Amino acid sequence: MRLRLAPTLLLPILLCHSESALAESKWAPQDTCSEVEGARSFLDSLKTAVETRDTDAVIALATDDILLDFGGGAGGTELRSRLDDGLWGELDKLLALGCVVNPGGDLTLPWIFEQDLGDADPFSTMLVVARDEPVRAEPSASARVIATISWDLVEVASLDSEQPFQAVTLADGREGYVATGRLRSIVDYRLIASRVGGQWKIAALVTGD
Repeated sequence: MRLRLAPTLLLPILLCHSESALAESKWAPQDTCSEVEGARSFLDSLKTAVETRDTDAVIALATDDILLDFGGGAGGTELRSRLDDGLWGELDKLLALGCVVNPGGDLTLPWIFEQDLGDADPFSTMLVVARDEPVRAEPSASARVIATISWDLVEVASLDSEQPFQAVTLADGREGYVATGRLRSIVDYRLIASRVGGQWKIAALVTGD
């Protein structure tokens, strides 16, 4: 799906001298999974397991053939290895980004992954994961703030994760710089849980496409 930020994604802009603030976006995380039978208990168990870094508990919440990448990585042994290698941090982030029931009836984290982004390109579009995040005129923490943005989509032509700031294009076409740590790719890690034998299990924990 090829996406450009379409006019339908533009948010009302309040101009004030040289700065502007964009209203909090409809892309802020939501949790629509709790209404599904057993989902709340599953998510609470997952949260506890992640907070306590309980590897065995996370593996117990996953299917035996959990998908971990699109190159053949799968299964509990591989999941254990990846948790030891730092996957915990990705799970921490996912649990803070909402949950939604996808069209197939499975649970998806983060919430935004299942949303219709219109014409936005999921590979160049990023979500600003913060409220009132400053957009700066230059790639510096001391640079002039040209806007603040809350849970909205921006385009990033080229990402350099080693740099503290990334050049972005806002929904209204203006260009600026946002702190790298406040940006999340639409195709970053997502967790899919399916009902197996009457219980919710993690069926996939993948990134990319």
